Parts: sequence; C-alpha cells; structure tokens
Amino acid sequence: MIRLALLLAAFGATLPTDPFAAWEKNVTVAALAPGAQRHSLHTYFNLSPESPDGKWVLFYTSTSPDGHHGDVRIRERATGKEVVLATGIYTEDAHRAACQQWVSNGRRVIFHNDVNGEWQVISVDVKTRQQRILARNHMLSWGQPDSDVVPVYKPHWNPGDHPDLELLNVETGALTTVVTAQATRARYPTEISARFGDRPISLFFPILSPDRKRVIFKLASATGSDPRSAKASDRECLVGYDLEHSRFLFFRAKWGHPAWHPNSRTLINVYNLLQDTETGVERPIPGLPKFPGSHPSISPDGKLFATDTTLETFGGKKNEWGVVVGDLEGKRYRILHRFDNSQGAKSWRVSHPHPIFSPNGKRLYFNVSQGTWTELHVAELHSARH
Repeated sequence: MIRLALLLAAFGATLPTDPFAAWEKNVTVAALAPGAQRHSLHTYFNLSPESPDGKWVLFYTSTSPDGHHGDVRIRERATGKEVVLATGIYTEDAHRAACQQWVSNGRRVIFHNDVNGEWQVISVDVKTRQQRILARNHMLSWGQPDSDVVPVYKPHWNPGDHPDLELLNVETGALTTVVTAQATRARYPTEISARFGDRPISLFFPILSPDRKRVIFKLASATGSDPRSAKASDRECLVGYDLEHSRFLFFRAKWGHPAWHPNSRTLINVYNLLQDTETGVERPIPGLPKFPGSHPSISPDGKLFATDTTLETFGGKKNEWGVVVGDLEGKRYRILHRFDNSQGAKSWRVSHPHPIFSPNGKRLYFNVSQGTWTELHVAELHSARH
C-alpha cells in the first residue's frame, strides 16, 4: 500500500478516500446559536441553509410558542454575527418555516409571507437588505442556490383558476407556466382518478433538480378548510417532469419524502429507495434498515446520504429521534445524534429534524425540538472547522 501511494504521488494522484469513514468519528454536534431563547429553524431537507460560499447560515427565528410569527436571519459562521433580513413574517407552520432559501449564487434570499391572508413571495438583497415582492397569492417551493429561477404555486387550499406550476425569475420578476394541472391529468387519467376521483387538482410543492432541467411535484385537491390545518387540502402522488423537453417522466402513487441526487436524474426517497426519474424504476440501497419517519437527502458528492428517523425500532425511547449518515453504496450507517423531539414549537404541524449537508459536504444541519425551543443544530467534521 505504501509503495502504491508513493507511485501515485509521483504522478500527482492520490488513493481514493472513503467519505463515510470521516463521519464514523471526529464529529461534533452543537446548537448553531445556543442559549438564544427562541425557535431557530432551517427550512427543509431539500436545500442547505448554508450559503454557497460557506460564510453564512440562513434560518428563521421566532419567540412565539407556535413558531408561526418571526424573522428571517443569516448568521456568520466564523463570528456568530447575525443579520436580520426580514421581520414580521407569518408562516404556514413550524415545519417549513418561511421556505427561506438562497438564490442567485448567494446574492439574494427568497421566502414567502402571509400578509393579511395574501401569500407573497419576496426576495431580499443580502448586501443592501432591499426587499421586492415578486409574486402575490403565490407560495414558494424549492429552487437551487446557483439560480435566479424558483418554482411557485397558488395556495394548495385555494388555487383558484390557476392550479398550475410556474417558474419565477427573481431577477426580472417574470412568471412562466411550465406544466398545467390539465395536462397532468390528461397524461395520467387513470392514476389520478384512482386517487382523487373527479375532484379538481392543483400542482403542489415543486422541487427543481440541481441542473434545473427537471422538476418533481405533488398533487393537491383543495378542501376549502383552514389553511393552517392538515385538512387544508388532500395531497399525494409524485410526478416527474422534464422541463428541457416538455415531457412527463413518471407517476408514483405515493409522495414519500423525495430529494434529488446531485446527478439531477436520481431521487432518494423514504425506506432507502433510489428512483431513476427517466424510467421511474426504483431500487433499494442494500443492507440498510428502514428508517421510520425519514426525510433523506444526499451529499453534494453523491456518495453519502443523511436522514432522520424515530428510534424505537433501534431500542430508543418513545419520541426519541436520531440523525443518520450512511454510505449510498449501502450497508454502513451511523446514528450521529439522538434526542427527544416531542417538544419545541407548538405548531399544528410539528418541526422534524430534516438533515441536510452543507455545500462542501462537511457539515450537517438539522432541527432539534428537545426543550422549550426548536433549535437548529450542526454536526461538523473536526477537520472541517475552517
């Protein structure tokens, strides 16, 4: 092995590394802002709260018991300095907070806000703090931090006469319809009727692929109920769509909790399933247990996955959750952190950990609802501190 290493070094090469091995030891876990006496939430497991350059962490804070009213902030990783980007925000729940996310290569942050019953999609320039209302009566879903384009949709409990999926350009403010509910039903009439009957549907919760050439979305049927309620709409199914070639890719009867692989073709979903969006074919990651309650995501290099899970099937106590890192090739995994997750924000939709890697793959962010406050935590490799 030593001779091989010397030979490779002579040609400027190195032995292949094992990315999972680094997470088996030398990991610290801590609250991002300990003792702050507030809820602090990153948005979801589809996008990292860390800025593309690794300098800042984006999160939502609230001192209200339910976490529904608060601010969007960024925190400088090196110093702990915090900057408030927006105040007076009303969220749908403490599960996804304000759907705040980085766009435009970190020059802007975008979020949505309930302003007296009107949902507004708003961008803020990180340097100037200037805000722009980009869309009214729309909600924000998941784009990509290196892009000026994000997917948006009308409120799922009342989409009105526009139940379609749109892309919003945060630079120009232009809204473009890219796929309609009518076309979706026409493509999958039997599948949609089996789930929703003849009820109207809307396209809900779109997630752009890393290369922004594909999108996945959920279907929703409005019930007209209180928007801050699990009964606001009936939501299910997973549909893939090719934006580049304007074609449907696949239909899945269950949504699960999908997230994109960095290759922009594969999805990871609950119970360790990998799905090819071109064919719809699924395969399990071998040698792993099923992680109940999981929200899986994949590291930027495509070699590891992270997920959260309840721990009763792993010998844990009731309400105990864990954050897991594992090898995408299978068999190996580690529970990085265990905690009671039954407290925190008293929202009608509770906050889940939702682990997600940093852009360089050396940190893992997740929410913990262990005490009075739901708090954003970070697991970090010791060698990755600077």
